[in-house]
Amino acid sequence: MNKELVFNKNILIAVDESENARRAVLYVAQLLEGAEGFSVTILHVINEPEEDYFPTTDEKEKWLSQYKKKVDKMLEDYRQILIQRGFDRSAVSVRSTLRYCPSMAQCILEERDETEYSTVVVGRQGLSRSEEFLFGSVSSKIVNYARNCTVWVVE
Repeated sequence: MNKELVFNKNILIAVDESENARRAVLYVAQLLEGAEGFSVTILHVINEPEEDYFPTTDEKEKWLSQYKKKVDKMLEDYRQILIQRGFDRSAVSVRSTLRYCPSMAQCILEERDETEYSTVVVGRQGLSRSEEFLFGSVSSKIVNYARNCTVWVVE
């Protein structure tokens, strides 16, 4: 069954701590400069570590707590970039989610499907051609597997 293509002004920016992710946020901020009607969610997917990655549950919880604080600061910094460029505070939200991700691209697309954003924005990973061939690229996978949405890859 084909879904009818419905475009809206909802944008999902998938970020990590890389400079390319920051450039993706800056690109949206500069391109749209707070244009009315747009809603932006800045997403960071926390890849849940394998069960045996940490020796104890306490160590896992400690790591998650520290990592979440770092992620929350990063997301708020990105949110402020958009607000400073004219986006209404109520139009910019942040979201971090803890999920097991065999493929980060798949997790990002699942988040997009759950929230029905028409545009996904990602920074291009700084991989060489041979690294991209061996390991794959999140942005390339999103471009290849995204359906019923527009994908912006920012370098």
